[in-house]
Amino acid sequence: MSSNLESYYKILGLELGASLEEVNQAYKDLAFIWHPDRLPRENQRLIEKSAEKLKQINHARDLLRSFHHQNSAASTVSKSSNKPQAPRDYRNYRYTAPSQKQPYSSYQSRQSPPPRQPYSSYQSRQSAPPRQPYSSYQSRQSAPPRQPYSSYQSRQSAPPRQPKSYYSTSSQDNYQRPYHKDMSEADLSHGDFKEKDFAGRNFSKANFSHADLSDSFLHKINLEEANLTGANLYRANLLGANLRKANLREANLIGADLSGADLSGADLSGAIVSKGKKIMVKLTGVKLTGATLPDGSIHN
Repeated sequence: MSSNLESYYKILGLELGASLEEVNQAYKDLAFIWHPDRLPRENQRLIEKSAEKLKQINHARDLLRSFHHQNSAASTVSKSSNKPQAPRDYRNYRYTAPSQKQPYSSYQSRQSPPPRQPYSSYQSRQSAPPRQPYSSYQSRQSAPPRQPYSSYQSRQSAPPRQPKSYYSTSSQDNYQRPYHKDMSEADLSHGDFKEKDFAGRNFSKANFSHADLSDSFLHKINLEEANLTGANLYRANLLGANLRKANLREANLIGADLSGADLSGADLSGAIVSKGKKIMVKLTGVKLTGATLPDGSIHN
């Protein structure tokens, strides 16, 4: 068992015996790195490899979480079973003498009922119509035959369930989530949204000024005309995000992935995008038409 667990810990890059918190954090980091949506759509070979890797990560996380929960439940039961029981207190115990029996009361009560009619039961059976001994058998014969395997067959025909995972392994997922509330024009300034998953949500014209969005998953989010002044977007995943006319003044974009995002008309004045002369933001396929760049110039 320990050898199997060790292999699952290795998949998550952990040592044998790592805590549940370490398992969850390692899973989030690896799922962020290996998500197929971070790869170019035209490279199907890499997408398939990353999807397979993500399946292994999901499987390892699920088994290790189950192992930790079972150990936690077992330790709780063992602690409760070893708890010493309080000694019984006999100081307030009182002896109650049994009531005296009435030796003839039962006999006298039997003498009081009226005498029995010995043949009444026989006569009532004689007057009753004769039984139909085979009626139950005949009714079962006329009933339609049972289908003993119908439930099994219906389960066989149903499609197999897909286990839930923190991130989807499909690169063709639809990120429009109708069950999420429309958050357009919401005031979320100075909020703590570190590592939150807002993929596909509508936050157009929302106020995220000085909010912490570091390590958040913002794939295909709608932030058109949103206020992100001074927001912390350190290592945020903004693949394919809609940031048209967004206000990103003085925002921290170090380590952010803006691949395929639309920044047309956005204001990036004073945004932090580099360390020294090295650009620290991924800008593959970004649209910057009419955007104000961090140095104040306008991109044509």
